[in-house]
Amino acid sequence: MEKLLCGVDLGGTKLALVLTNEGGQIQDKLVVYDHATKSDGDITDYICDLLEKLLLRNEVSDADLEGIGVCFPGHVRYREGMTITTSNLQGFKNFPLHQKILQRFQTRVLVDNDANAQTYAEFLYGAGKGYDDMLFMTVSSGIGGGIVIDRKLFRGKTGTAGEFGHMIIDPRSTIQCGCGNYGCLMGCAGGLALPQILKKYLDLGHKTNVEIKNPSEFDGRMLKAGLDNNDTLCRAIVSEYANYLGIGLYNLFQIFNPPLIVLGGGLMKLGDKFFANIQKCFYELVRDMLYDDIQITRSHLEEDAGVIGAAALLLE
Repeated sequence: MEKLLCGVDLGGTKLALVLTNEGGQIQDKLVVYDHATKSDGDITDYICDLLEKLLLRNEVSDADLEGIGVCFPGHVRYREGMTITTSNLQGFKNFPLHQKILQRFQTRVLVDNDANAQTYAEFLYGAGKGYDDMLFMTVSSGIGGGIVIDRKLFRGKTGTAGEFGHMIIDPRSTIQCGCGNYGCLMGCAGGLALPQILKKYLDLGHKTNVEIKNPSEFDGRMLKAGLDNNDTLCRAIVSEYANYLGIGLYNLFQIFNPPLIVLGGGLMKLGDKFFANIQKCFYELVRDMLYDDIQITRSHLEEDAGVIGAAALLLE
Protein backbone atom coordinates (compact mmCIF):
# COMPACT_ATOMS: atom_id res chain seq x y z
CA MET A 1 0.00 0.00 0.00
CA GLU A 2 1.23 3.49 -0.86
CA LYS A 3 2.53 5.43 2.13
CA LEU A 4 0.35 8.38 3.09
CA LEU A 5 1.28 11.45 5.11
CA CYS A 6 -0.76 14.19 6.77
CA GLY A 7 0.39 17.78 6.69
CA VAL A 8 -0.99 20.63 8.81
CA ASP A 9 -0.21 24.29 8.09
CA LEU A 10 -1.23 26.29 11.17
CA GLY A 11 -1.29 29.94 10.14
CA GLY A 12 -2.51 33.15 11.70
CA THR A 13 -5.54 33.37 9.40
CA LYS A 14 -5.68 30.01 7.59
CA LEU A 15 -5.52 26.43 8.85
CA ALA A 16 -4.88 23.89 6.07
CA LEU A 17 -4.66 20.10 6.28
CA VAL A 18 -3.72 17.68 3.51
CA LEU A 19 -3.33 14.00 2.86
CA THR A 20 -0.41 13.41 0.49
CA ASN A 21 1.64 10.59 -0.94
CA GLU A 22 5.44 10.43 -0.80
CA GLY A 23 5.63 12.29 -4.08
CA GLY A 24 4.02 15.37 -2.56
CA GLN A 25 0.78 14.92 -4.50
CA ILE A 26 -2.26 16.09 -2.56
CA GLN A 27 -4.91 13.37 -2.22
CA ASP A 28 -7.34 15.49 -0.21
CA LYS A 29 -7.38 18.90 1.46
CA LEU A 30 -9.27 20.78 4.17
CA VAL A 31 -9.01 24.54 4.71
CA VAL A 32 -10.68 26.60 7.46
CA TYR A 33 -10.43 30.22 8.61
CA ASP A 34 -12.26 30.12 11.95
CA HIS A 35 -9.50 29.06 14.36
CA ALA A 36 -7.50 32.19 15.12
CA THR A 37 -9.55 33.45 18.10
CA LYS A 38 -9.39 30.10 19.90
CA SER A 39 -6.93 29.25 22.69
CA ASP A 40 -3.90 27.06 22.00
CA GLY A 41 -5.58 24.04 23.57
CA ASP A 42 -8.82 24.56 21.63
CA ILE A 43 -6.92 25.02 18.36
CA THR A 44 -5.07 21.76 18.99
CA ASP A 45 -8.34 19.92 19.63
CA TYR A 46 -9.76 21.50 16.47
CA ILE A 47 -6.76 20.31 14.44
CA CYS A 48 -7.24 16.78 15.77
CA ASP A 49 -10.97 16.87 14.94
CA LEU A 50 -10.22 18.00 11.39
CA LEU A 51 -7.54 15.33 11.01
CA GLU A 52 -10.06 12.69 12.05
CA LYS A 53 -12.54 14.07 9.50
CA LEU A 54 -9.89 14.02 6.76
CA LEU A 55 -8.88 10.44 7.52
CA LEU A 56 -12.46 9.22 7.86
CA ARG A 57 -13.63 10.53 4.51
CA ASN A 58 -10.61 8.90 2.84
CA GLU A 59 -11.11 5.62 4.73
CA VAL A 60 -7.61 5.83 6.21
CA SER A 61 -6.71 5.01 9.81
CA ASP A 62 -3.90 6.70 11.71
CA ALA A 63 -2.12 3.32 11.73
CA ASP A 64 -1.95 3.54 7.91
CA LEU A 65 -0.11 6.87 8.07
CA GLU A 66 3.60 7.50 7.83
CA GLY A 67 2.90 10.31 10.26
CA ILE A 68 1.47 13.78 10.86
CA GLY A 69 3.62 16.84 10.22
CA VAL A 70 2.65 20.27 11.56
CA CYS A 71 4.23 23.56 10.54
CA PHE A 72 3.90 26.45 12.99
CA PRO A 73 4.23 30.23 12.47
CA GLY A 74 6.85 30.87 15.13
CA HIS A 75 9.77 29.46 17.06
CA VAL A 76 9.81 25.73 17.74
CA ARG A 77 11.98 23.32 19.70
CA TYR A 78 12.10 20.88 16.82
CA ARG A 79 13.40 17.83 18.68
CA GLU A 80 10.77 18.18 21.41
CA GLY A 81 7.92 19.29 19.17
CA MET A 82 7.27 22.23 21.49
CA THR A 83 6.20 25.65 20.29
CA ILE A 84 8.09 28.51 21.95
CA THR A 85 6.35 31.67 20.83
CA THR A 86 4.34 33.22 18.01
CA SER A 87 2.91 36.65 17.28
CA ASN A 88 0.22 35.24 14.98
CA LEU A 89 -1.92 33.22 17.43
CA GLN A 90 -3.04 33.34 21.05
CA GLY A 91 -0.97 31.32 23.50
CA PHE A 92 1.41 28.60 22.28
CA LYS A 93 4.14 29.80 24.66
CA ASN A 94 6.19 26.71 25.58
CA PHE A 95 3.25 24.60 24.41
CA PRO A 96 3.68 20.79 23.94
CA LEU A 97 1.89 20.62 20.58
CA HIS A 98 3.58 17.34 19.64
CA GLN A 99 2.44 15.59 22.83
CA LYS A 100 -1.11 16.94 22.60
CA ILE A 101 -1.60 15.52 19.10
CA LEU A 102 0.02 12.21 20.09
CA GLN A 103 -2.70 11.79 22.72
CA ARG A 104 -5.24 11.49 19.88
CA PHE A 105 -3.31 9.59 17.19
CA GLN A 106 -1.23 6.42 17.16
CA THR A 107 1.35 7.56 14.63
CA ARG A 108 4.51 9.62 14.36
CA VAL A 109 4.04 13.37 14.93
CA LEU A 110 6.51 16.10 13.96
CA VAL A 111 6.36 19.87 14.57
CA ASP A 112 8.59 22.44 12.83
CA ASN A 113 8.36 26.08 11.84
CA ASP A 114 6.55 27.09 8.67
CA ALA A 115 9.57 28.44 6.80
CA ASN A 116 11.44 25.14 7.16
CA ALA A 117 8.38 23.29 5.86
CA GLN A 118 8.11 25.59 2.83
CA THR A 119 11.82 25.24 2.18
CA TYR A 120 11.73 21.46 2.27
CA ALA A 121 8.69 21.29 -0.01
CA GLU A 122 10.38 23.46 -2.62
CA PHE A 123 13.55 21.39 -2.28
CA LEU A 124 11.82 18.04 -2.79
CA TYR A 125 9.02 18.88 -5.19
CA GLY A 126 9.31 22.47 -6.39
CA ALA A 127 11.85 24.97 -7.65
CA GLY A 128 14.72 23.28 -5.77
CA LYS A 129 14.17 19.80 -7.15
CA GLY A 130 17.50 18.39 -8.34
CA TYR A 131 19.66 20.75 -6.25
CA ASP A 132 21.85 19.72 -3.31
CA ASP A 133 21.99 23.21 -1.78
CA MET A 134 19.50 26.09 -1.79
CA LEU A 135 18.07 28.97 0.21
CA PHE A 136 14.38 29.79 0.51
CA MET A 137 13.02 33.17 1.59
CA THR A 138 9.36 33.85 2.29
CA VAL A 139 8.29 37.49 1.95
CA SER A 140 4.86 38.00 3.47
CA SER A 141 3.60 39.67 6.65
CA GLY A 142 7.03 38.84 8.00
CA ILE A 143 10.19 37.54 6.38
CA GLY A 144 11.65 34.13 7.12
CA GLY A 145 13.54 31.42 5.37
CA GLY A 146 15.22 28.08 5.30
CA ILE A 147 18.59 26.58 4.38
CA VAL A 148 19.34 23.31 2.63
CA ILE A 149 22.98 22.13 2.67
CA ASP A 150 23.99 18.76 1.21
CA ARG A 151 20.30 17.88 0.81
CA LYS A 152 19.54 18.42 4.50
CA LEU A 153 17.77 21.23 6.32
CA PHE A 154 20.19 23.27 8.40
CA ARG A 155 18.54 24.33 11.67
CA GLY A 156 21.48 25.60 13.71
CA LYS A 157 22.18 25.09 17.42
CA THR A 158 18.83 26.35 18.73
CA GLY A 159 16.74 25.39 15.69
CA THR A 160 16.19 28.97 14.54
CA ALA A 161 18.60 29.15 11.59
CA GLY A 162 17.01 30.87 8.62
CA GLU A 163 15.49 33.84 10.45
CA PHE A 164 16.59 36.03 7.55
CA GLY A 165 14.08 38.72 8.45
CA HIS A 166 16.06 39.68 11.54
CA MET A 167 19.37 40.48 9.89
CA ILE A 168 20.09 44.20 10.21
CA ILE A 169 19.83 45.66 6.74
CA ASP A 170 19.68 49.41 7.53
CA PRO A 171 21.10 50.47 10.92
CA ARG A 172 19.90 54.04 10.31
CA SER A 173 16.27 53.00 9.91
CA THR A 174 13.72 54.60 12.24
CA ILE A 175 11.28 51.72 11.74
CA GLN A 176 11.17 49.26 14.62
CA CYS A 177 10.78 45.55 13.93
CA GLY A 178 8.51 43.41 16.10
CA CYS A 179 11.64 41.93 17.72
CA GLY A 180 12.50 45.37 19.13
CA ASN A 181 15.48 46.14 16.90
CA TYR A 182 15.68 48.82 14.25
CA GLY A 183 16.72 48.14 10.67
CA CYS A 184 15.75 44.45 10.41
CA LEU A 185 14.97 43.27 6.89
CA MET A 186 11.47 42.36 8.11
CA GLY A 187 11.00 45.88 9.46
CA CYS A 188 12.18 47.40 6.20
CA ALA A 189 10.50 45.10 3.66
CA GLY A 190 7.88 42.94 5.41
CA GLY A 191 4.13 43.29 5.09
CA LEU A 192 3.61 44.22 8.74
CA ALA A 193 5.89 47.24 8.25
CA LEU A 194 3.72 48.73 5.48
CA PRO A 195 1.77 51.15 7.74
CA GLN A 196 5.04 52.59 9.06
CA ILE A 197 6.51 52.79 5.55
CA LEU A 198 3.37 54.54 4.30
CA LYS A 199 3.54 57.07 7.15
CA LYS A 200 7.16 57.81 6.31
CA TYR A 201 6.28 58.65 2.71
CA LEU A 202 3.19 60.69 3.65
CA ASP A 203 5.24 62.68 6.18
CA LEU A 204 7.70 63.45 3.38
CA GLY A 205 4.85 64.96 1.35
CA HIS A 206 4.16 62.12 -1.08
CA LYS A 207 0.61 61.84 -2.43
CA THR A 208 -1.39 58.72 -3.21
CA ASN A 209 -4.58 57.96 -5.12
CA VAL A 210 -5.23 54.83 -3.05
CA GLU A 211 -8.24 55.23 -0.76
CA ILE A 212 -6.80 54.79 2.72
CA LYS A 213 -9.25 55.44 5.55
CA ASN A 214 -6.86 54.29 8.24
CA PRO A 215 -3.10 54.19 7.49
CA SER A 216 -2.65 51.44 10.11
CA GLU A 217 -4.71 49.13 7.85
CA PHE A 218 -2.48 49.62 4.79
CA ASP A 219 -1.48 46.14 3.64
CA GLY A 220 -0.16 44.15 0.70
CA ARG A 221 -3.51 44.02 -1.08
CA MET A 222 -3.84 47.81 -1.01
CA LEU A 223 -0.23 48.15 -2.15
CA LYS A 224 -0.91 45.79 -5.07
CA ALA A 225 -4.05 47.73 -6.04
CA GLY A 226 -2.08 50.98 -6.06
CA LEU A 227 0.72 49.39 -8.05
CA ASP A 228 -1.76 48.10 -10.65
CA ASN A 229 -3.09 51.66 -11.00
CA ASN A 230 0.43 53.06 -11.39
CA ASP A 231 0.21 55.00 -8.12
CA THR A 232 3.43 56.96 -7.61
CA LEU A 233 3.68 56.39 -3.85
CA CYS A 234 3.02 52.65 -4.16
CA ARG A 235 5.64 52.37 -6.89
CA ALA A 236 8.14 54.11 -4.59
CA ILE A 237 7.40 51.69 -1.74
CA VAL A 238 7.75 48.65 -4.01
CA SER A 239 11.04 49.98 -5.36
CA GLU A 240 12.35 50.46 -1.81
CA TYR A 241 11.24 46.96 -0.81
CA ALA A 242 12.89 45.40 -3.86
CA ASN A 243 16.12 47.22 -3.06
CA TYR A 244 16.21 46.02 0.55
CA LEU A 245 15.40 42.45 -0.50
CA GLY A 246 18.12 42.52 -3.15
CA ILE A 247 20.64 43.65 -0.53
CA GLY A 248 19.46 40.94 1.86
CA LEU A 249 19.82 38.24 -0.79
CA TYR A 250 23.29 39.51 -1.66
CA ASN A 251 24.36 39.20 2.00
CA LEU A 252 22.98 35.66 2.18
CA PHE A 253 24.70 34.76 -1.08
CA GLN A 254 28.08 35.90 0.25
CA ILE A 255 27.60 33.78 3.39
CA PHE A 256 26.20 30.57 1.86
CA ASN A 257 27.17 30.76 -1.83
CA PRO A 258 24.14 28.68 -2.92
CA PRO A 259 23.40 27.83 -6.56
CA LEU A 260 19.72 28.66 -6.03
CA ILE A 261 17.60 31.11 -4.04
CA VAL A 262 13.81 30.64 -4.11
CA LEU A 263 11.41 33.44 -3.15
CA GLY A 264 7.88 32.78 -1.92
CA GLY A 265 5.20 34.40 0.22
CA GLY A 266 2.28 36.73 -0.31
CA LEU A 267 4.24 39.84 -1.28
CA MET A 268 5.70 38.02 -4.27
CA LYS A 269 2.23 38.47 -5.78
CA LEU A 270 3.16 42.12 -6.31
CA GLY A 271 4.17 40.98 -9.76
CA ASP A 272 6.88 40.43 -12.33
CA LYS A 273 8.34 43.94 -12.12
CA PHE A 274 8.80 43.64 -8.35
CA PHE A 275 10.59 40.32 -8.79
CA ALA A 276 12.70 41.73 -11.64
CA ASN A 277 13.73 44.71 -9.49
CA ILE A 278 14.87 42.35 -6.70
CA GLN A 279 16.96 40.43 -9.22
CA LYS A 280 18.35 43.65 -10.69
CA CYS A 281 19.52 44.93 -7.30
CA PHE A 282 21.06 41.56 -6.44
CA TYR A 283 22.98 41.13 -9.69
CA GLU A 284 24.23 44.73 -9.62
CA LEU A 285 25.79 44.00 -6.23
CA VAL A 286 27.22 40.64 -7.30
CA ARG A 287 29.03 42.20 -10.30
CA ASP A 288 31.61 39.44 -10.80
CA MET A 289 30.84 37.34 -13.90
CA LEU A 290 32.06 34.26 -12.02
CA TYR A 291 28.74 34.37 -10.18
CA ASP A 292 26.59 34.07 -13.30
CA ASP A 293 25.38 30.59 -12.33
CA ILE A 294 23.44 31.74 -9.25
CA GLN A 295 19.70 31.46 -9.91
CA ILE A 296 16.95 33.46 -8.20
CA THR A 297 13.48 32.13 -8.90
CA ARG A 298 9.97 32.15 -7.46
CA SER A 299 8.23 29.38 -5.56
CA HIS A 300 6.61 26.71 -7.71
CA LEU A 301 4.29 25.47 -4.96
CA GLU A 302 3.13 28.91 -3.79
CA GLU A 303 0.45 28.76 -1.05
CA ASP A 304 0.62 24.95 -0.79
CA ALA A 305 4.34 24.93 0.04
CA GLY A 306 3.79 25.01 3.81
CA VAL A 307 1.22 22.25 4.10
CA ILE A 308 2.97 19.97 1.59
CA GLY A 309 6.26 20.64 3.36
CA ALA A 310 4.79 19.83 6.78
CA ALA A 311 4.00 16.35 5.46
CA ALA A 312 7.29 16.05 3.58
CA LEU A 313 9.35 16.72 6.71
CA LEU A 314 8.34 13.24 7.84
CA LEU A 315 10.54 11.93 5.02
CA GLU A 316 13.60 13.94 6.08
